[in-house]
Amino acid sequence: MDYGGCEYLVPCGKDKYISKNELLLHLKTYNIYYEGQNLQLRHREEEGELIVEGLLNISWGLRRPIRLQMQDDNQRIRPPPSSSSWHSGCNLGAHGSMLKPSTLPDIQVTDAEPTPNAESPRNGAATKSQPEETPQLMRTRSDVGVRRRGSTRTPSEQRRIRRHRFSINGHFYNHKTSVFTPAYGSVTNVRINSTMTTPQVLKLLLNKFKIENSAEEFALYIVHTSGEKQKLRASDYPLIARILQGPCEQVSKVFLMEKDQVEEVTYDVAQYIKFEMPVLRSFIQKLEEEEDREVKKLMRKYSILRLMIEQRLEEISEGPTAM
Repeated sequence: MDYGGCEYLVPCGKDKYISKNELLLHLKTYNIYYEGQNLQLRHREEEGELIVEGLLNISWGLRRPIRLQMQDDNQRIRPPPSSSSWHSGCNLGAHGSMLKPSTLPDIQVTDAEPTPNAESPRNGAATKSQPEETPQLMRTRSDVGVRRRGSTRTPSEQRRIRRHRFSINGHFYNHKTSVFTPAYGSVTNVRINSTMTTPQVLKLLLNKFKIENSAEEFALYIVHTSGEKQKLRASDYPLIARILQGPCEQVSKVFLMEKDQVEEVTYDVAQYIKFEMPVLRSFIQKLEEEEDREVKKLMRKYSILRLMIEQRLEEISEGPTAM
């Protein structure tokens, strides 16, 4: 591919490119911001192509419930690949160091009635080693069922519950509660690289939590605190988009949302979103007054032109008669 010069360009979307040097400057700023944290990104070159890889934080912004995949009673629940692993299958730490292969799987069969404060030693160790990479899927308050206290279950009931219940980061779901809405604004992360497009990242995120819904139902948005919402296209690269937006999530976040529930909000519109209604009405009044002045100005201008044309036509019509 001819990039039109000696400077290498990195694709960041359909017909959109950024120079390698500029991207590396953004990446340097990004890593300085997250110094000492696992959210730092690594980069390498492979066959002349710059590849950036690391964790991307994604916030849940769903309005409708989603459905978790339920396993067959006779099918053994197999945990998905750890989010800390890369294509080689090796677990890497924040700086590329090898970790012990004792990371707790994302999905595990649990006992029927775990106590709120009970935590197995393995679970605690895994949480301490990689807290930011543990899948987090919090449910909304309206989805939480009421637990009956003091009730006892027979051994057969407990076995049945164990077959139908599994855990994602300590949040328990069974065949009756597999449909729920993740808590709005709760954050999870996925390990991706800069060559992965938006549909690939969506599928990876849904597979990580064994979500049954199709990836076609969702989209990724860059949401700014100003109210601006920018939808990432199918040809965009979310990790590149995050780097270019800057690292601070108090300014902008990546949200997973429904395609048909969210409208994009441009920067120009976002400027007025947080104003109070009286202020917005005053803006509208000022605009209407300015519009009236412009309309009157144009009307005067064309009235004068019309009068001049009519006078000229009268002169032309009277000319032959005078002769």
